[in-house]
Amino acid sequence: MTLDTTDLRILLCLQQNGRISNQELAEKVALSPSACLRRLRNLEDDGIIRGYRPVLDAERLGVELEALVHVSMRQDEAGWHERFVQQLHSWPEVVGAWIVTGHSNYVLRVQARNLKQFSDFIVNRLNRASGVTDIRSEMILQTVKEGGGVLDLLAARR
Repeated sequence: MTLDTTDLRILLCLQQNGRISNQELAEKVALSPSACLRRLRNLEDDGIIRGYRPVLDAERLGVELEALVHVSMRQDEAGWHERFVQQLHSWPEVVGAWIVTGHSNYVLRVQARNLKQFSDFIVNRLNRASGVTDIRSEMILQTVKEGGGVLDLLAARR
């Protein structure tokens, strides 16, 4: 799907406020409500908009610790990647996971209520996962930027 300026304006508005009404969105992008809704449905159907969700304040919910965890794996057994990824999906502490280049195979974003829960996760689950050879953690002390979006990147290339 090729995005035009109006599509990008719709996406930018939604990125700033995912709860905006269709009427208000249509006004902001200078479309009729029906045309705006039709474009919005097309963006959803084409998978450009994958979903809507609230941004939660982890600290207010009692999550005091966040870390980036680098994991290196043995790669000499068939299916090592698939087994590890399957385990990742069963660990609620892992809120993000990426395959990366460099010294490790994966970077995990891990959240925990406290150091005790984080330590329990590392020692009793991640460290015991089949094929794990090295774990390195970096505690996040403070978030200085979060929530930028792909539209910022698209706008930068114009």
